[in-house]
Amino acid sequence: MATFLHRLGRLAFRRRWYVTLLWVAVLVAVGFGAAKAPAAPDATNSMPGIESQKAFDLMEQRFPGTDADGATARIVFVAPDGQKITAADHRKAVETLVQRAADGPQVAGAVNPFQGKAEAKAVSEDATTAYATVTYKADADDLTDAAKHRLESAIEQARDTGLTVEVGGTALETQPSAGGSAEAIGIAIAAFVLLITFGSLAAAGLPLLTAILGVGVSMASIMALAGAFGLSSTTGTLATMLGLACGIDYALFIVSRYREERAKGHSPKEAAGLATGTAGSAVVFAGLTVVIALAGLSVVGIPMLTKMGLAAAGAVVVGVLIALTLVPAVLGFWPNAVLSRRARRSGRIKEVKEVKEGGENNGGSRWARFVLRRPVPVLIASVVGLGALAIPVMDLQLGMPGAEAKPTSTTERRAYDDLAQGFGPGFNGPLTVVVDARNAENPKTAVRTIEERIGATDGIVSVSPARFNSAGDTAVFSAIPSTAPTSEQTQDLVRSIRADRPATEASTGAEFEVTGTTALNIDVAQKTQDALIPYLILVVGLAILLLMVVFRSVLVPVKAAVGFLLSVLAALGSVVAVFQWGWGAGLLGVETTGPIMSLMPIFLVGIVFGLAMDYEVFLVARMREAYVHGDSPSQAIRTGFRYSARVVVAAALIMMAVFSGFVGAGESMIKMIGFGLAIAVLFDAFVVRMALVPAVLALLGKAAWWMPRWLDRILPRVDVEGEALSHRAATPQTSQAPQATKDETHTQARAEGPTEGPTEGPTGEDTRPEFTSV
Repeated sequence: MATFLHRLGRLAFRRRWYVTLLWVAVLVAVGFGAAKAPAAPDATNSMPGIESQKAFDLMEQRFPGTDADGATARIVFVAPDGQKITAADHRKAVETLVQRAADGPQVAGAVNPFQGKAEAKAVSEDATTAYATVTYKADADDLTDAAKHRLESAIEQARDTGLTVEVGGTALETQPSAGGSAEAIGIAIAAFVLLITFGSLAAAGLPLLTAILGVGVSMASIMALAGAFGLSSTTGTLATMLGLACGIDYALFIVSRYREERAKGHSPKEAAGLATGTAGSAVVFAGLTVVIALAGLSVVGIPMLTKMGLAAAGAVVVGVLIALTLVPAVLGFWPNAVLSRRARRSGRIKEVKEVKEGGENNGGSRWARFVLRRPVPVLIASVVGLGALAIPVMDLQLGMPGAEAKPTSTTERRAYDDLAQGFGPGFNGPLTVVVDARNAENPKTAVRTIEERIGATDGIVSVSPARFNSAGDTAVFSAIPSTAPTSEQTQDLVRSIRADRPATEASTGAEFEVTGTTALNIDVAQKTQDALIPYLILVVGLAILLLMVVFRSVLVPVKAAVGFLLSVLAALGSVVAVFQWGWGAGLLGVETTGPIMSLMPIFLVGIVFGLAMDYEVFLVARMREAYVHGDSPSQAIRTGFRYSARVVVAAALIMMAVFSGFVGAGESMIKMIGFGLAIAVLFDAFVVRMALVPAVLALLGKAAWWMPRWLDRILPRVDVEGEALSHRAATPQTSQAPQATKDETHTQARAEGPTEGPTEGPTGEDTRPEFTSV
């Protein structure tokens, strides 16, 4: 592996024009394909294998021609304090709005709350609140501006009469937003971190440039393939987030190793080859762990999640390929630009005197020595701290927040609150019951019996009259719970109705299923919860096997997996504490607490696992490299930290910057995802990898690198530590520069460093000059 990548890096450096033009051609080609491809399909919420989805499918089959996908607007009217909505002037204002809305374009129908039987259901008992429903022939994305403007103007006219008018539904729904600048904020912070890390604008800009190019290729590819594979416009969200973060990190490690090899006296081309062969090997296996974690999302069985995971995995693969080819190619254009300002301008060098304890003394080596002196206290503090943060997980409640989680500044949230106050908390989450009476002797009698039994269930406030299909063998009716859609009592109610179903079906001969948004969210939460353990076993198992191949060790991969579990549980516990319990919610702008998004644990496990293994590979691979080349176990830990700690910290800060940009979003779910991922990276990089990992390795000593002989023979050898390159690394290659004038040669020598091999002093010590490390 290392030898192949070394050759690839040298080839990309030498053929830099071809490599660069190839990537530009790829970007143009996929961009052209994206421009010519049909529009991305609308996001589908199909959830195969759950009862709610089966009921929806049955409704579509038995009620053909019903446009269930059309946009809706539920307009809520609240009379001024002390007044009734049924007063003549208020009633006239409501009816005028409904009439104006009904005459608008693309409208399928509008229900007047004061018309016929609707008044008994659409007006609250205290007559202070009423609602009207407007349905459209097109879905929300296809509504024209004229249709929306017609509805908005009618609402404004009703408000001018003194009524409080809010609108829910999908017709005028506020689209989720990441603040409009999440990516820009993340890139800006990443640029600052890179500049501080490298002290060079070129070194800071190169990872950003290549990462943005990679994200462009990935997103254009997703858009080009959207029609063929049914990828919605939301599929690329995760791909953008991870493609940007991983792309920057992978290029960062290549550039950092290139600077290190240049400081050892290697020519630019050889340094690019060695950087690609060593750090590039870690990039490949780190990328593989991320791909495994993302592709493993398919085991959950939710098509949308599977597509998002595979698209994001593709973006990570593109990031790896760009890091291995385009980064050394760009280094070939400006081989000295990424060096520190001191090295570029003055060519100042210093003589390296190797320290018996393992080399140059910097922040990473000093921290490693601190942990090595106190491994037990550091280990106990890390485990206890993460364990305490994970305690809230025991109270985890999964659900799918709706309008109640939106900011109070949105009309959807205000409409939700008005309906809950006027009609009860359960009105916003009705249960839909679909009755299949084909096998019943008397379908209408069977449906009536089911209505009565469900209506008599504790927790049900009312049941609507059943609506039959044209064949008269299938009926649909609604049941209103007495509790809010996301409450535990509503979940127990749905389970109770389903538990009593066998007796009801046996007595009536008809079958029924419970669906609706509330039941769907409950089913999705249960489905993801059931899939979490198999997903963990699959992903962690494959990653442990992969890390065994990388590190030739049994205990190091197991330690990596245990550390990941601690960090992800601590992150999930923090999410519960903030978004469910409300601790510090105000600081993040979270106005309403409630259940955690059903997909959050899966997202957190999948994404954070991949990123955690990134840090594990980059940090421990350097320790393994030092150990293979003769360092003692404790000295190998110091060497790994001396060379990798600063870069891993920078990579983690970049990840946190990208994810934290989403915390400023207006939507609670986006806040939750951004916060969860950012704090998970914080725990994993700064607690697990920087404290727990060296403490455990210090306690294990040589046993950390133990592997049974039979297993060592079975596993393939990939030479990630670059043992085959050790001879090259020890003998700097002379630069093959073209003929130049004496002044040009002197200037280049000052910038590129020494061109002679190592020399020995009187004591046999290596005294070759090296660039000052910044």
